[in-house]
Amino acid sequence: MKKFLIPGLGIVVVAALAYVTLRPQSGEDRSGASTPEEGAAIVSVSLPDELSSNASLGKNAYDAVCADCHGENAAGKEGFGPPLVHKIYEPSHHGDMAFQVAAAQGVRAHHWKFGSMPPQPDVTPGDVKAIIAYVRELQRANGIE
Repeated sequence: MKKFLIPGLGIVVVAALAYVTLRPQSGEDRSGASTPEEGAAIVSVSLPDELSSNASLGKNAYDAVCADCHGENAAGKEGFGPPLVHKIYEPSHHGDMAFQVAAAQGVRAHHWKFGSMPPQPDVTPGDVKAIIAYVRELQRANGIE
């Protein structure tokens, strides 16, 4: 029995040292890459050179209603809401009507783990149409057609 005690303790010590040395530090995931802090942008968004007048109105409405969860310039917000400048929200997958329905009725979480989006009763269909114009122009500027 004693002949297994020393090697067994050695294995425990090596395992403990490996754990302390190799475990992710705060702000890192298991691969060693940094994980974004809560509230950080999820994606990088390139801005178009100029916004149309409708998209400019949409930006104002977006900033007032959507940015708290979906982040500045629709880049998403870690811990709050997904980026709208993302291939998931390209027009062929989430058409404009999907945005209208989400604003009016809310939407059950299905692509992301942020929880469900509540309805936005203070946003008119016209506001949403302008917000969509803004988001679509951001998407096009980032190669999402």
